[in-house]
Amino acid sequence: MITTITLNVSVDKAYHIKETVESGKVIRVATCNMTAGGKGLNVSRVIKMCGEDILATGFVGGHTGALVEELLKKDEIKSEFVHTKGENRNCINILDPNNISTEFLEPGALVSEDEKNLFIKEFDEILDKTNVVTISGSAQQGLDKDIYKGLIEMAKKKGKKVILDTSGDLLKEGIKACPTMIKPNSEEMESLLGISINNRDEIIESAVKLYKGGIEVVVVSLGGEGALLVSEDGIYQGKPPKIEVVNTVGCGDSMVAAFAVGFERGYSLVESLKYAVSVSAANALTSSTGSFIKEDAEKIFEDVEIIKIRDL
Repeated sequence: MITTITLNVSVDKAYHIKETVESGKVIRVATCNMTAGGKGLNVSRVIKMCGEDILATGFVGGHTGALVEELLKKDEIKSEFVHTKGENRNCINILDPNNISTEFLEPGALVSEDEKNLFIKEFDEILDKTNVVTISGSAQQGLDKDIYKGLIEMAKKKGKKVILDTSGDLLKEGIKACPTMIKPNSEEMESLLGISINNRDEIIESAVKLYKGGIEVVVVSLGGEGALLVSEDGIYQGKPPKIEVVNTVGCGDSMVAAFAVGFERGYSLVESLKYAVSVSAANALTSSTGSFIKEDAEKIFEDVEIIKIRDL
């Protein structure tokens, strides 16, 4: 089983509009898609679509939290959340006619010390029945910046694989526990390493530095060019075929989900890279966040090019 951790759950709404956004103007929404959100729940949904057993955990509270649980139940995703007094957040993604995305992300309510301690206790019990853990996104107010570091240490102590996909201080502190895999972008690597990254070669060298710092697998998204993977097997790029992009929101979460599935199934890292690139690209063909059509992913998989850049 795979467990996903989402410490800042939300209800995600994708608004599709037929005109560009202008300040002070009334804009009518053409269509609206609503999903249980927060990066970890996007990951959960994709893992379920891949056909693996999934358990979602984190914090839910208030009317919004109840709606999140209802939406997950509709998607047939099992969950074991800690219930909080505070209300979960809403996140709005506005997609204009050119599929340019504008996002409004609420911060999330305060989590108490007792609620945090209850989650840690329940997570320790969850670890006994799972193989792979993904930790994604931001954390609610009231949680320490080293919260992910502690969770990674707990999982590794029990021999579980852990994928960390976050940013800022949560990422800086989290990598101190050496998760199995991280998926930083260029800006996050600049922040971690205190450098400026200006080209592809510098992206590669930065990923190598993080690998040599104790991370088994470093994956960097390259957008339409796929993804870069650095591990003991060497440096690889997975490159998808050209596609007509509909919505890129959730592509990174889809990639994390597919790697988690690869770990669960025992795929080689190169096989996991090819699978993750195909699922991520298939996500870009849909208007929903953290969603893909199986047939799209299967077709793209056949055309994903795996390029070995060099050995370490």
